[in-house]
Amino acid sequence: MSIEVYRDAWGIPHLRASDPRELAFAQGRVTAVDRAWQLEVERHRALGGSAAFLGPEAVDWDVFARRVRLADTARRCFARLADRDPETADWLRAYAEGVGAGLAEGAARAPEFAATGLVPGRWEPWTPLAVWLSTHILFAGFPTKLWREEVATRLGPEWTELFATDGPGTAGSNGWVVAGERTASGAALVAGDPHRFIEDPGVYQQIRLSCPEYDVVGLAVPGVPGLAHFGHTGRVAWAITNAMADYQDVYRERLRRGADGGVEALGPEGWRTATVHTETVEVAAGDPVTVEVIETDRGPVIAGGPGEEGVGGPGEVGTVGPGEEGAALSLRYPPRVTGELGFSALPALLAARTVADVDRALDRWVEPVNVVQAADTEGGLLHRVAGHVPVRDRANSLRIVPAWETAHAWAADPAPTPRAAVDGHAVMANARGLAAPLGVEFAPPHRAARIDALLAASDAWTPDRTTAIHRDTDNPSAAVLLAAVGRQDASWLSPEAAVLGARLLAWDRRMDAGSTDAGVFAAVRGAVVRGVAAHEAFAALREPAPYPAVFRPWLALGPRVAYALETLLVAGPVPEADVVRIVRAALEEVAAGDPPPAWGATHRLAPWQALPDGDDAQWPGLGGDHDCVLSTSSVPGYTDRSARASAARYVWDLADRERSAWIVPFGASGVPGDPHHRDQLPLWLRGELAPVVTDWNHLTKEYEDHHDRER
Repeated sequence: MSIEVYRDAWGIPHLRASDPRELAFAQGRVTAVDRAWQLEVERHRALGGSAAFLGPEAVDWDVFARRVRLADTARRCFARLADRDPETADWLRAYAEGVGAGLAEGAARAPEFAATGLVPGRWEPWTPLAVWLSTHILFAGFPTKLWREEVATRLGPEWTELFATDGPGTAGSNGWVVAGERTASGAALVAGDPHRFIEDPGVYQQIRLSCPEYDVVGLAVPGVPGLAHFGHTGRVAWAITNAMADYQDVYRERLRRGADGGVEALGPEGWRTATVHTETVEVAAGDPVTVEVIETDRGPVIAGGPGEEGVGGPGEVGTVGPGEEGAALSLRYPPRVTGELGFSALPALLAARTVADVDRALDRWVEPVNVVQAADTEGGLLHRVAGHVPVRDRANSLRIVPAWETAHAWAADPAPTPRAAVDGHAVMANARGLAAPLGVEFAPPHRAARIDALLAASDAWTPDRTTAIHRDTDNPSAAVLLAAVGRQDASWLSPEAAVLGARLLAWDRRMDAGSTDAGVFAAVRGAVVRGVAAHEAFAALREPAPYPAVFRPWLALGPRVAYALETLLVAGPVPEADVVRIVRAALEEVAAGDPPPAWGATHRLAPWQALPDGDDAQWPGLGGDHDCVLSTSSVPGYTDRSARASAARYVWDLADRERSAWIVPFGASGVPGDPHHRDQLPLWLRGELAPVVTDWNHLTKEYEDHHDRER
């Protein structure tokens, strides 16, 4: 069998092989060569073993990964896949073999292995499923239910959904499809950008996969074969955003320890034996941590349990002895229940020729739940939700529910997935819309409405013109705060604050990196957020919530106030007179201090690195803001640094694939010092895209292997 590896000018791998299995092997191998450190970090995180080389800061995640049973769920899903779809299981096996074949070379290039002493390990056929689960287990934001529980308990049940918004712990995206009658070429365009926590190396890998059965370009998740989220086969292209669906439930468990050391859990049918065993998390430069892994009929216990501190609410306890009861929380999530992740869809997507093919492939999809858009060269268009959302009581979607009540069980079949026709164009940006029946919290409508308005302004869209939408910095969410500024009585303001207020009211609402007006707005907004969070109405929510540290991003009052500020300024427990006072105090605070710098001076990129290099000054300033189309999220009032932004941008052209374009924040290589480690960053910062090159004659051959591997 033959494998060929080519590179374009950006170092992006283009792979050509004799059949899909050889191609999966090649994808695994080239990913390991380019990103060995990233792959091994993700593998260890999925296994709950990253603290062994990253140290104590990784312990909280590792404990959660063990308790929620990520690796065991991956093994379970792979076993079911091997039974029902052995061809796809073998395809995954080939990818894992390819990773194994490239790890030694990749590790030799990556300095992080020597720095930590990490030795590359074995990739099992189920490891890609574990990586996928690890990447997405918090994607649906189930810890938000813990926050709502705290709000309902401490503030009052009438305020349960007060903070509902696309908060700091979620990930969203922009996406749009434009029908052929609205483009200059007469063929459809599919475009957008996924918003995720920015990581270095990046969470998406540009790649091309070619064999006699198909030839596809797209964005892969390193560690996972195929192109689950974004791809273009030449005849059909697809893209996704997070549907913001609710498909994970948190149950309040009552547990008791038996005299034999076993654990029982109270369910609708009475006390039932739970599975229990212990595991050890090894910690570099620290003591090992013993983890008791408990699973009830609902799912794995993620907080509390016999012998631990309580998790709040009824039944809060400390250490529990034999025969005594304790409180705990368990998580129920579809792959653990069904043994399915939906990976049978991945090879089918690569082989798709039409939107009907994409549609059929995604009928198999499970997690995460996505809104999908697709278009083909025959004029076909697709706009649907794909994934598994359980049918159950509404209360399950809002708060922690009691495990012992029958009303909170799941129905046998999942909810139907909505779909809609595309009339000229369609937009998906995590707002309440197509997926509304499946969720509780959605993004504010600003990004979706702004993209819709921009698209409506032309009937001659081209790939080049489309990139201007990616760059749009208009900030509609500023309107509520600006209205509050406009309601200030100038006679109550100092002259300096009055001038500042007038400046804000004249501002064009653009969050451009070089804009000092945007910097002033951000400074005033931050002061307002701190003022609202300090209000006595929220005093009860300032106490730390009694849950594991891994859930803290969802449970801190300040970020919750920051992202719900639009609502809190016009509704909620803070009286209107106090809102006026808080806004006035913010204007005075900013006016009395040093003039705020341009927005990009403080709004700097802050990517996550498994092994931080300690040089924060290297990261550039950004334009955009949370609710801009150019979505670059910080935590107003606490930091302007942006940890979440566009993890990639793309435009798929159905008239000519070579007129398509893409970009990632850093580059194709995960190796520090490699010419392609961060060579795309300047384009990404400017909102520009790199061309998609598919002519083999314009690529550079790097590698060819004619070795016959065991099939």
